[in-house]
Amino acid sequence: MKNYEMTVGLEVHAELSTKTKIFCSCPTEFGAPPNSQICPICMGLPGTLPVLNRRAVEFAIKAGLATNCKIAHRAGIDRKNYFYPDLPKGYQISQYARPICYDGYIEFDGESGRERVELERIHIEEDAGKLIHDGTERTLVDFNRCGRPLIEIVSRPQIYSSESARAYLKKLRTLLLAVGVSDCKMNEGSLRCDVNISVRRAGEEKLGERTEIKNLNSFAFVAKAIENEFSRQCEMLERGERIVRQTLRFNASSGKCEVMRSKESATDYRYFPEPDLADILIDDADIERIRDGIPMLPDQRRERYIKDLALADADAAILSSDLALSDYFDRAASVTEHKRTVANMLISEGLRLSGGEDFFCQIAPEKFGMLCDMFGEDRINSSSAKKLLARMWSDPELDPEATAESESLWQINDRDRLLGLALSAIEQNPKAVEDYRRGKSFALKSIIGKAMGASGGRANPKILEEIILEKIK
Repeated sequence: MKNYEMTVGLEVHAELSTKTKIFCSCPTEFGAPPNSQICPICMGLPGTLPVLNRRAVEFAIKAGLATNCKIAHRAGIDRKNYFYPDLPKGYQISQYARPICYDGYIEFDGESGRERVELERIHIEEDAGKLIHDGTERTLVDFNRCGRPLIEIVSRPQIYSSESARAYLKKLRTLLLAVGVSDCKMNEGSLRCDVNISVRRAGEEKLGERTEIKNLNSFAFVAKAIENEFSRQCEMLERGERIVRQTLRFNASSGKCEVMRSKESATDYRYFPEPDLADILIDDADIERIRDGIPMLPDQRRERYIKDLALADADAAILSSDLALSDYFDRAASVTEHKRTVANMLISEGLRLSGGEDFFCQIAPEKFGMLCDMFGEDRINSSSAKKLLARMWSDPELDPEATAESESLWQINDRDRLLGLALSAIEQNPKAVEDYRRGKSFALKSIIGKAMGASGGRANPKILEEIILEKIK
């Protein structure tokens, strides 16, 4: 595999958070009973006419502006023709030659540092239904999803590793959440990804034949599917076999990609202008009105954290990479002077306790800020702060001040009390003292640990270390 390199392009489908479908007034609520959110229009019955949802167009423009796209003043709507059981019309209303958004880019922290991937286009289209294989010989069809509004974000083939693909997707998801155009719930199918991957020998200029892996709905699956397909193509090329353009699916159980069918091209879809819908006209006033409604984006938050709060670039990058985490940090930091303490506590402990892809915390941000005040003012030490946070995570109603008082968690800062603890630890650990004097610096931790233990974990570790060093010397 070292003799080959991969080139990846991603096509991301994001379901727009409109209340109704893109061409009719059917609702888009997730989890409704099968076939309860359909009408003659989204079912494509004869004699029906679609009416374009204005909000879907505005959301597409908003997504385009967030990803540095140019916005077309005149966009076309096309029919994409193909037969599939969950597509009742026998065609999909989409865009082909004249999308709403084009020539954008996304910057993110990838495997090789700061990376930029250009976007070819963002276009609107309607979703298809859902096939349900019930474990027998039957396949059922739920048409509720038919006609739900989608945007498809198509990158250029400028991604060269599975980790960079993952980082790109995370950044894209954060941007879509930030501007509020999609809930991006991958487990509900609101965000899913098709991966186009080709392999060539290292140093070659011409791209190899590409295959497409369809409908991946998690960051982990995207990375695993890319690695598996890269490995498969490398092995084929090593054996002198030819890569065939195919559409694949990723089997999460086996961790391997499986062939579904030969891959279609644009010619196979027989695109032509949708005769029932006029072109979309967008003027500068529309674009500026929508631009004015865009909140602070992740990169802007990152710059603010570095400039205004003096956070390290790495910390600012982590905080701004997750919208929920960033919002929580802003609220918690607004109630305390110890903003860097809030950042450190969230990154070191909050993300670990939250787990999962998205940050989630039920503790009121004001209480989190209160805990950071207690730590930042040296009223509790790091050990007690972590214990209190873990307790609060399980019981969000817990008051950190009252708990520290009732359980005597306040930090010991009195030098006279700490001196007694230090002298006792030195006296009880002569070997560690001698080791330290001989240059074994790690021995100091043993002495500090003994003194900390004697204090019930409440001693101020900085002052304690100063006293111990002073007495040993």
